[in-house]
Amino acid sequence: MLTSLRTRLAASGLILAALAASAHAQDAAAPAAPAAAPAAPAPVAPDTVLVTVGDAKITQADLEAAGADLGSQFAQLPPDQRRLATLAALIDIRALAAKGEAEKLADDPETARRIAFLRERALHNAYFEKHGIAAITDAEVRARYDQEVAAMKPVEEVHAKHILVPTKEEAEAVVKELDAGKDFDALAAEKSTGPTGPQGGDLGFFGPGQMVPAFETAAYALEPGTYTKEPVQTQFGWHVIKVLEKRPQQPPAFEQVADQVRQVVMREKYVDLVQAARAEEGVTYEDPALKAQVETMEKAMSGGGEDPEAVADEAEGEAAPVPAEGQPATAQ
Repeated sequence: MLTSLRTRLAASGLILAALAASAHAQDAAAPAAPAAAPAAPAPVAPDTVLVTVGDAKITQADLEAAGADLGSQFAQLPPDQRRLATLAALIDIRALAAKGEAEKLADDPETARRIAFLRERALHNAYFEKHGIAAITDAEVRARYDQEVAAMKPVEEVHAKHILVPTKEEAEAVVKELDAGKDFDALAAEKSTGPTGPQGGDLGFFGPGQMVPAFETAAYALEPGTYTKEPVQTQFGWHVIKVLEKRPQQPPAFEQVADQVRQVVMREKYVDLVQAARAEEGVTYEDPALKAQVETMEKAMSGGGEDPEAVADEAEGEAAPVPAEGQPATAQ
């Protein structure tokens, strides 16, 4: 259940640039005492001028704005070095931009289109920040979680153990020993080639879709306290499976998935804002064929209304490799 809900609520990860760190020599004679943590720098007023490039002044507010845009490039640097690296990059940008202004490059049609696009994108982001992200309340996130939980179909999960051996003959011999009264845990510790053998072959609880099909079918067919009288073959070998108990599968706690739920609410707000803005502004395609192509593409990407990233995350989860020894496909 945790895996399935997380799959539906997954958020996208950030790609960080790899940066080299400097190595520091150590005193071989006697280890130096740990250095005291540096004091946090005093806050700088936004209008404080840090650098002047030509006639243009770079303020603390300018630096913070650049940091929001360039931060991922310097994410692995310590905060003080990150600030300096961002300032150096901003100086470079201002210096070359001044040269571009002097050459009237902003009048070049291609450059002008690029500047216009960057301006529109900044306004787009600022609008969504104000009316989308900042507008999300904790109560709204909790209500969305409750909606997801209520929409889930009740499913049963199984707590099972197994003994994994290479051949059918070995598995049949295990069944005979169990029929003769041999302890399952002891046999698992003695004979199982899987990593859970020392723990009596205990796989814990699992739900539908978390085990390879043959294993899952056999486990769900057993009553609690019984084991398979016929060995079960999978790509990992031959299994003798024992089911300990069955229970209704519980949803993950709200605290476990709150961040993912917030991402879903944020994406839904974005879709609502965009649809309302399109309707208000009016969108007219000059070519009906182009309109049909765009609408078909948007429908396919949205998965019938879901965020494209959520659809991609779900597809990735379905394509995950089957784990060895029938273990759950996603670690919990």
